[in-house]
Amino acid sequence: MRRRSSHRRARVALLAGFLVLVALATGAALRGDGPSPGEPLVPGTDEAAPFPDPFAYDPDREDELTRRAAAGNSHILYARSPDGAAATAARVTRYRAPVEEAAKRAGVDADLLEGLVFLESAGRPDAMAGDTEGAVGLTQILAETGQNLLGMQIDVGASSRLTRQIARRERHGLGVERLRAQRRVIDERFDPAKALDATARYLIFARKELGRADLAFVSYHMGVGNLQSVIEAYDGGDEPSYARIFFDSTPATHPEVTRMLMRFGDDSSNYLWKVYAAAEIMRLYRDDPEELERMQALQGAKNSAEEVLHPQGSTPQFADPDALRQAYDDGAVVAFPDDPARTGLRRDRRMGELAGRLDVDRALYQGLGPDALAMALYIGAQVRSYAGGNPALIVTSTVRDQAYQDLLVRRNREATRNYSLHTTGWAFDIARVYRDGRHAEAFQYVLDRLQAMNVIAWVREPDAIHITASTEAAKLRPLLERLDPEG
Repeated sequence: MRRRSSHRRARVALLAGFLVLVALATGAALRGDGPSPGEPLVPGTDEAAPFPDPFAYDPDREDELTRRAAAGNSHILYARSPDGAAATAARVTRYRAPVEEAAKRAGVDADLLEGLVFLESAGRPDAMAGDTEGAVGLTQILAETGQNLLGMQIDVGASSRLTRQIARRERHGLGVERLRAQRRVIDERFDPAKALDATARYLIFARKELGRADLAFVSYHMGVGNLQSVIEAYDGGDEPSYARIFFDSTPATHPEVTRMLMRFGDDSSNYLWKVYAAAEIMRLYRDDPEELERMQALQGAKNSAEEVLHPQGSTPQFADPDALRQAYDDGAVVAFPDDPARTGLRRDRRMGELAGRLDVDRALYQGLGPDALAMALYIGAQVRSYAGGNPALIVTSTVRDQAYQDLLVRRNREATRNYSLHTTGWAFDIARVYRDGRHAEAFQYVLDRLQAMNVIAWVREPDAIHITASTEAAKLRPLLERLDPEG
């Protein structure tokens, strides 16, 4: 195992009055009619009272949060699985019987252990991360861990020599089965059954040290010692679940835990969610292959999961300026406020700069769908709260129509020539320009947190972060509805 994001001016005036600070008292999200003491709140305005933060941790929603985290972390599995998710699932499923045996010995869910195999090796028993000292085999065990902790037969030197011989013979189209058989004997990490048996022993050890199966799986990448440090910093009583540690920790409530998880990186902090995501792919492979094929197409369409959130045809696109004007009149798009002192968001002066070529006012391209705008305001508030001081994120692009998009692709190679979520009002871009390192880290934390909740999809572009809000952003509607005299 390894250790190792003229438009209804009354609306504009009211939106400019949005109060940016997010109350960060600890506690669970409310499910009643009004806020309770100690609860995380999104603040009110002169016109309306505060309301509960819909994305705060709630211990009664841990199963839901786990499902959301799996979905929010699944894009990379579809994008990077060798030959695609279905082909990887076909390789992994061949080992279902020994996976079930190993899971039974370890006392863990066989579907999760199978997800670990998917994530670690994509079902390839010869997979290697570097050389034979590093992570090797179906479950990617380090040589040192295999020898010293798991009692495996591993001769690193002989394994390395055989690996080089296998590679040479493969380049010349020669048979290698005899050499592979020899390597499985002197390096048991290459033997699928023995690798799974060793992984079961690790999970037994880790569960004994950590007290929970979910934490044992987390430690498979993070390491037991590192995870024990996280648990100690969280100080949430005996045997907290990883969902609780992960979702209940923010830069305000558990800053040390947040720093540690960010330092370990998403490979470790999101490892369990990816295992769950892989298990879901395996379920689809067996039970609903058509849905798996659909998900592969949507996940592979862009460098984020934005088309999973809004498949083409699921939401209206604006074809031209007339269609976009009508959307403003109908309230399907609202103007983007430029009041960084209050919102934590600064409108880039170049936003809508190609409007003149369509003989329209650039303000036409300075708006978002209501829910996407609510999400942008929420992000601005969260980042400012965590970064301290008065920093503002620079919003460089919001809604477009297809006519504008067609102009843009002629001058910007990053602009998509296919389906653009900008033409639906669900997407916006934020410049990769920050006041300081703390500002950048706060933004990164908020992006990762919201993606783990599966309420946004985001991707890093050369000059900007491209963000797509999901329909879950409707939970933030009070930020707009309570400011709208018609609402």
